[in-house]
Amino acid sequence: MPDFQLDVKGPIGDCAVLVVAGEIDLDTAPRIRERLLDLAGKGIRHVIADLTGVDFLDSTGLGVLVGGRKRMSRHDGSLILVTGSERILRVLRVTGLASVLPPRPTVLDAIGSDPHWRQAAERAAGSAEEWCARHGLS
Repeated sequence: MPDFQLDVKGPIGDCAVLVVAGEIDLDTAPRIRERLLDLAGKGIRHVIADLTGVDFLDSTGLGVLVGGRKRMSRHDGSLILVTGSERILRVLRVTGLASVLPPRPTVLDAIGSDPHWRQAAERAAGSAEEWCARHGLS
């Protein structure tokens, strides 16, 4: 089991990628909540939560992600999940949250799915592909 890791890529304007690795559970979910609140306090309204490195997600973690989405939405923002893990996708489907937080397979795909993000990446780096490459994201 990898150690829990939390990192922010960007920000660009009011957008940032929150990269999470390890387990999201009762012990670690509050750290994600705090980071989302910190980002919102700094004017970040559009967050991509890259869960590619997450191998476990419990109900506490789900609650934090849904709360983050609600918080961003109240400020005309967004929270987009990225995961390719069948285990995490199954949790999202079983709980019905796949329709509330539709997951994307890559950060690049998540950026492409959101016009606000796409414009921010193009302004910052010329293209979403280049912005992802500069930040070590796929």
